[in-house]
Amino acid sequence: MANIAFILLCHKNPEGVIQQARQLTAVGDYISIHFDASAPKEAFNRIKSGLADNPNVTFARKRIKCGWGEWSLVQATLYALEAAEKAFPRATHFYMVSGDCMATKSAAYAHRFLDDNDVDFIESFDFFESDWIKTGIKEERLIYRHYFNERTQKWLFYQSFWMQRRLGLKREVPADIQVMIGSQWWCLRRRTVEWILDFTRQRRDVMRFFATTWIPDETFFQTLVRHLIPEEEIRTRTLTFLMFSDYGMPVTFYNDHYDLLLSQDSLFARKISPEARDLRQRLGQLYASDREDFQISNEGNQLFKFLTGRGRIGRRFAPRFWETETSLGRDKELLIVACKKWHVAKRLLGSIKHHTNIPAIEYLFNEADTWLPDLGGIQASLGKRTRHRRALMRMLFDYFDTDRLIICLDTASIDLMNDFYSDRASTRLLEIECEFSDEYLVGHAKRVGLAGAESSQETIDRLLPTIRYDVTYERERIRDANYPNHWRIRERAPTEQNVEPIANFLTVGEETARGIANTAHLFVD
Repeated sequence: MANIAFILLCHKNPEGVIQQARQLTAVGDYISIHFDASAPKEAFNRIKSGLADNPNVTFARKRIKCGWGEWSLVQATLYALEAAEKAFPRATHFYMVSGDCMATKSAAYAHRFLDDNDVDFIESFDFFESDWIKTGIKEERLIYRHYFNERTQKWLFYQSFWMQRRLGLKREVPADIQVMIGSQWWCLRRRTVEWILDFTRQRRDVMRFFATTWIPDETFFQTLVRHLIPEEEIRTRTLTFLMFSDYGMPVTFYNDHYDLLLSQDSLFARKISPEARDLRQRLGQLYASDREDFQISNEGNQLFKFLTGRGRIGRRFAPRFWETETSLGRDKELLIVACKKWHVAKRLLGSIKHHTNIPAIEYLFNEADTWLPDLGGIQASLGKRTRHRRALMRMLFDYFDTDRLIICLDTASIDLMNDFYSDRASTRLLEIECEFSDEYLVGHAKRVGLAGAESSQETIDRLLPTIRYDVTYERERIRDANYPNHWRIRERAPTEQNVEPIANFLTVGEETARGIANTAHLFVD
């Protein structure tokens, strides 16, 4: 049976630390605490006295002052790890947590999970090849020596950095080391920890190297585990659920996130708000329970992106100058079929191609695997297509050697509609208004990752009104745009009523439009 020794780095809230330690050790697990030396000594003494009667608690042999991005965070972790390895010989796993972390599963579930998965859980992606670092310096974290803290000693940090750069004082990564990067929240087996501690005593060159890198808590353990442990015994993921906003800030969880946290494929979560007393109490009780009936839907990150993105209308960045100045051409006519149900639009497009000779492309800005001709790489990804949309459309007009072209767009793509309508080319729009049952919307939520196969009915019930409103809101935005040459066909309308809008949109005869309107099973889900 697995026994976990938690490695806790903390710097505040002594009462919270005491409560967290009691909750995690109540079922027989252990905890090793490093309390930042920058915090008042009285606070540390309060923690020691509050946990003095708990044999499953130990403390790092030395307290040091820690700074974000500094080696001190790794050194503090090593001090706590050494203390835990020595004090708790029965510990089978060592799990890194902070004071903001709390369990989202029971101890029984966590122990069984670790028993069933004899591997180390740690994010470890190639430092140079991966895109794990989104902003800021990258290789400069390693090839230059960092003695100052960028947050508290910004001027000294950058003066040192630029001086080394001007003087060419680059250094090499230790020859036998492949530097990896990932989240600092890991869970390692005892054998792995013992090998890491032995490595730190034997390889002083590697220790000196990492001691002057920037943000080593994202690289040190990640690199050593990959260096020491066979690949098949590593799971490149963290067991701690965390989310980041698009500003790079960690998302904080509150009382109403309880069900969401339990449904994620993780054992812990951060950051739990100190004010979320009800959530903290419920999660604390959960860890001590015998509950194992957790339904894992894992929709947290997709759901967060969906809900936080609802109010962000318009483009995130200004268009590039070659996009704003480029036109499809005054002689060109772009026909847009807008529909939320992609399969309906695709059926209509197939019928249009059968009845007319107008070239048509399906959801080229919404669906990555839409067929497109080879256009020199501009068609390679959705990102490229969207960034260079006008250039892409001009190339498609040239490829098909036509002045008329039909494309499909999701009704959410109003920014693309606005852009095309602002062009000197003639733009026409046919909106397909479909009906949406609750069953369809639930299926849609699962297809796009807003809900999982095991999402609870309570989660679905809370999500449905938001998705339905979102569909309605997209329709209203298209109406409010007051586009010229805008027609609409409806699922509820008799087929004969849809003939005229199709005829006007395509500028075809009534019989041709009627044949298209009579497309078999057009609106069937």
